[in-house]
Amino acid sequence: MNIIGRLTRDAEVRRTSQEKQVVNFSVATNDSYRNKQGERIEQTTYFDCSYWLSPKVAQILTKGTVVELTGRVSARAWTGSDGEAHAGLNFNTSQIKLHGGGKKSETVQAHAGNSNDKENDDLPF
Repeated sequence: MNIIGRLTRDAEVRRTSQEKQVVNFSVATNDSYRNKQGERIEQTTYFDCSYWLSPKVAQILTKGTVVELTGRVSARAWTGSDGEAHAGLNFNTSQIKLHGGGKKSETVQAHAGNSNDKENDDLPF
């Protein structure tokens, strides 16, 4: 699945209890349509995203950046401490493509087992 959206905050790198690193970030996607009365309805959907392949990508994932993500989506539900039901969408990202911002669009995709790949270390900006 592909989604295109704007980062709502800077990406953060976190460690799991198994010492694996994951990049977490949030993306908002916008859609609009006209209802039966002809009114334009704007709808924003938020995705909590994770990227497990390389923590270096967090440096370029900053608030406001437009990204195209490839991966898979899953829904989650939980009950908050106040007893209210909540729901959210997770996006497990396998590929990230940057759009706009005056910089050359880049595709970020880690090569499995190649964490010392020189190409990934030489960012053009």
